[in-house]
Amino acid sequence: MENTFKVTGLSFKSTPIEVREKLALDEIQAKELMQFINNNTAATDILILSTCNRTEIYYNFSTDLNNEIATGLALIKGVDKGIVASYLSCIAENHDAVKHLFNVSMGLDAQVVGDIQISNQVKKAYQWSADENTAGPFLHRLMHTIFYANKRVVQETSFRDGAASVSYATKELIEDITAEIANPKILILGLGEIGQDVCRNFVGSKKDIVIANRTAAKAESLGAECGFPTLAFEAALSDLSTFDVVVCSVARDEPTITKGSVSQIEILTPKFFIDLSVPRSIEMTIEDVPGALLYNIDNIQSKASETLNKRIAAVPDVENIINESLVDFEDWSKEMIVSPTIKKLKGALENIRQEEIQRYLKDASSDEAKVVDTVTKSMMQKIMKLPVLQLKAACKRGEAETLIDVLNDLFDLDKESEPSK
Repeated sequence: MENTFKVTGLSFKSTPIEVREKLALDEIQAKELMQFINNNTAATDILILSTCNRTEIYYNFSTDLNNEIATGLALIKGVDKGIVASYLSCIAENHDAVKHLFNVSMGLDAQVVGDIQISNQVKKAYQWSADENTAGPFLHRLMHTIFYANKRVVQETSFRDGAASVSYATKELIEDITAEIANPKILILGLGEIGQDVCRNFVGSKKDIVIANRTAAKAESLGAECGFPTLAFEAALSDLSTFDVVVCSVARDEPTITKGSVSQIEILTPKFFIDLSVPRSIEMTIEDVPGALLYNIDNIQSKASETLNKRIAAVPDVENIINESLVDFEDWSKEMIVSPTIKKLKGALENIRQEEIQRYLKDASSDEAKVVDTVTKSMMQKIMKLPVLQLKAACKRGEAETLIDVLNDLFDLDKESEPSK
């Protein structure tokens, strides 16, 4: 049975966040799973993409590897295999799996349409695959086709413009308001889902980020993941004066930051407060304090919603680019089928050429031999040209197998490919 590209995994569409968290893979774990699949199956072109929204394993094999992948995931993550298997699903058709990876990579399949982070996450997954030598010619070509398509999306559409999620819009707002501040210090107070997303959006930035949460263990875990220092919750509240920006998303009925607490701060330069909570966690009246500026969730959602509408309008343009790229990639994939036959045919003709040269040029001078060698090589290339063109054309028509059989019979190519004894 012929190998086909497949994807086995889970995503936010059908798997709750508490399960996704348990099955998320870091670099070491992803590489460990790749080697597990590599050592226990004959799959090729293995790629693992694991984000907060999905854990997906791509591979080339004749049948789905749901059982093997569930086993590997369960071993690596220390969870029950039955639970893992119950959430895994497989896209087994080659075209559908390839298109799925295109859609994921472009951000069409993201929680926030056009998510800018997914492109870098896919590149990182590809690098891990290359590191572990699990990427074959098929995956290399596919990934570079995807990267080129992504470049076209950025250059030719408005799909990636602006911030379409509250957490990323928050990051962009902070970038804007601190543009004139040297080494701004930012406190992220409260680490619910949106607070965590804001933190993760700042990974890799040069901003001085400090995080705090009522549950210290949660802050320490996220701090270790993102590389940010932590501060005890009460200590952070009593030390607001040291921060240029305070992002608050604490879920409670009463405001966490009040006008009274802000009025006690000596504000010599503008201090920015960003409230991401509903109900609000920062009193609106803090703006009565000179130098205190407040942004709330409505300000940020308005910006995100406007961008999201623009992205949705650009989706047809993105799909056109994907479809064009799919045609090119699938044409190449079909040509891969005939590559072994072309190689065998070249080998067969080269053997004939060498045999005849050895037979007739025993007494020829080096100059004569060079001329004959050049002429016969040129003749062989011209003889090869038509069969190669016909094979490639037959690929596009889906008729390559018939022509391959004819060439095998005419030139006894199967015999040619056997090692000489």
